[in-house]
Amino acid sequence: MTKKIKLRSLLIGGFFTLLFVVLLAKVYWIQVVEASWLLDKAEKRWETDKILTPVRGSILDRNDKVLAVEATAYTIALNPQMIDSLHIAEDISQGLADILKDSEANRPTLVNKIRDLATKKKQDGSDFAVNVEVRNEGWKIEKEKADQVRALITNLQTKLKLTAKTSVGISILEDKKRYYPGETLASHILGYTNKEGEAALGMELKLNDVLKGVPGMLSYEKDGKGVELPDGKVNFKPAEDGNNVRLTIDKNIQFYMESALAKVNEKWHPKGLTAIAVDPQTMEILAMANTPTFNPNTYWTFNNQTDFKNSAISSRYEPGSTFKLVTLAATVEEGLFNPTDTYQSGSIKVLDRTLHDHNLVGWGKISYLEGLKRSSNVAFVKLGYEKLTPPKLVDYIKKFGFDQKTNIDMPNEVSGLIDMKYPSEFATATYGQGKVVVTAIQQTAAYAAMANGGKLMWPHIVKDIVDPKTGKVITPFEPQVIRQVVSPQTATQVSNYLEQVVSDQEIGTGKLAYMEDYRVAGKTGTANIVLPGQQTYSPDTWVISFIGYAPVENPKILITLIADQPDLGGNYHLGGQVLAPAFKEIVGESLQYMGVPSSKKPKTVTKSANQLDVPNFMDATSASAKGTAKDAGLALEMFGKGDKVVDQFPKPGTKILSTQHIYVAMQPVEEMPLPNLEGKSLRDAVEACSFFKVDCQTSGEGYVSSQSAADEGRGVTLQFKPLNEKADAPASTPPASAPPASPTPTPSPNKKADAGQSTTNKAR
Repeated sequence: MTKKIKLRSLLIGGFFTLLFVVLLAKVYWIQVVEASWLLDKAEKRWETDKILTPVRGSILDRNDKVLAVEATAYTIALNPQMIDSLHIAEDISQGLADILKDSEANRPTLVNKIRDLATKKKQDGSDFAVNVEVRNEGWKIEKEKADQVRALITNLQTKLKLTAKTSVGISILEDKKRYYPGETLASHILGYTNKEGEAALGMELKLNDVLKGVPGMLSYEKDGKGVELPDGKVNFKPAEDGNNVRLTIDKNIQFYMESALAKVNEKWHPKGLTAIAVDPQTMEILAMANTPTFNPNTYWTFNNQTDFKNSAISSRYEPGSTFKLVTLAATVEEGLFNPTDTYQSGSIKVLDRTLHDHNLVGWGKISYLEGLKRSSNVAFVKLGYEKLTPPKLVDYIKKFGFDQKTNIDMPNEVSGLIDMKYPSEFATATYGQGKVVVTAIQQTAAYAAMANGGKLMWPHIVKDIVDPKTGKVITPFEPQVIRQVVSPQTATQVSNYLEQVVSDQEIGTGKLAYMEDYRVAGKTGTANIVLPGQQTYSPDTWVISFIGYAPVENPKILITLIADQPDLGGNYHLGGQVLAPAFKEIVGESLQYMGVPSSKKPKTVTKSANQLDVPNFMDATSASAKGTAKDAGLALEMFGKGDKVVDQFPKPGTKILSTQHIYVAMQPVEEMPLPNLEGKSLRDAVEACSFFKVDCQTSGEGYVSSQSAADEGRGVTLQFKPLNEKADAPASTPPASAPPASPTPTPSPNKKADAGQSTTNKAR
């Protein structure tokens, strides 16, 4: 028995000795052999890395008005564990669905989704989850909805008799998102960034590397509970915020354009509308718009992808008679266009094809100038096909850049297609049909060459890149001349001919674009199109266009307007009525806003003159400013308290109408609220908002009937009513000429088919 005890003791002792040796070896292995690897791993566990997100740069218009900016957003998160303990899953599901729903139709689906999130369990199913975000409906929502969620939380706390600090299982997390204060304004230019912060379309995508900035990093050591160690090492690399982008766009002209398109859309119901406004001297884009449109703040609610297409640069179409500019300019340059020479209108034979004027029987024997005014196809076949000849015609088409992209600094531009092979194709190309397919921006650049003295220029939309902290320009983008396509003398002559297309009120096809105050040059286009599945031109479906500029003697703005398949009831003669009113509205509002004097009134400035130079009120006392304004016959409005004028609108030297108001500030406008604008016309209200640097959203037309400030930032919503509905509108105030903000039109694809040949096609 003693031996057994000794053996047992020996075995136990040996076991513990062996265990000790193993542990000692393990300690040696850990402390010596793997020491550096384990220390490195431990340090990584002790360290906490945080990515510091940079602020995305803003997109501004040419006058520094914000078009896109980083703004505060809110994300809704649920705590299923807390919700279960309070037994309020159904209350939360119903309440949040009412707030976050996009429409009543999707509410039942959303209720089920939120109910699933509110009762969600951990992956192992052992217990309820503690943090679940409501995506996508509750992700990066605006302040208005976040406030409604806060109200829901308060109601649940009251119902459950909880204190205000007691959680009901709903959290509102502060976040950042991209905000577009103009909503649909310039949406096709701007594009959008999605909720993940990724650039998706437009300038957001094109200039993403400029706007996004460089992320920073914060790294520090912590203990096991996650508390930063007092003597731990800290690595800090600050984030580099993105740069601001200043566009050539003018927010006011963009507004005039979109408002005018809304009226066209409402009256004529086209499949799509496209508009471009440029400064023809520089080819800076002043405005660009399309319908259907979309709101980048709620991009996910638009299911039709054609809504996002910028047809101004991404769609091809047969231009019709607006393309006659190329034939006209070429024959004038080559000395082949004699306006008094005559020809037989009506029809012309090109080998085995007979081509017609839009008036099939013609107007008898007429001059080439009359043929231009009437938009005779036969005249241009004789000019371009017979006199100029096909090789030179193609040469000029290429000189004007129709065979390649303009390289505008916007994404997704397509090139025109020039593919004539047969005599009839060259003949129809002279008036813009058949194997000539172009883009709106190409047409705009070609007409601008006539307005600026014969120079084809690079169209661009980015004015400069700006440092967001200092406001200094980092990279400017200057106008660029691509080539001289015709001589200045030819350009002037062509402009004078195009002016007669508008000014001849008897036979000019562009006569409805005539303006009393400004000389207008322009050309209409009414081109038949080929519908899907057809091989010939549709007899009752057209692309209507108008391109014009003003004032002719020194063009300041050029407008391209295109309407795809407007409802003309089968009568193409109505085509001239579709776009002319919109052209006049945009040009009239823009030129007055720009302070361009009338073409048809004396330029001598007197006290009673229509145009006046704005005096310099800067640093003047209030009494002195009032006296200067009185002597000049100007209506002066003064704001703020101070000794001297610190800001004024319009700027000194600007030419304005004598009826236009002058605004001066005696203290920085950022320190003052927007005054009451009730009773003011749209133009006066927009000018006041511009002066006070307030983002203005409008609805209705006429005079301001009410105004409401935005919940955050400097923004205001103005409601307008017509004069007969606004009894207190001042009788001396002229009716507002600017239309209401654009409604969202019915989405519809904007398709422009390549067309084949026809013996009866029209291009008016």
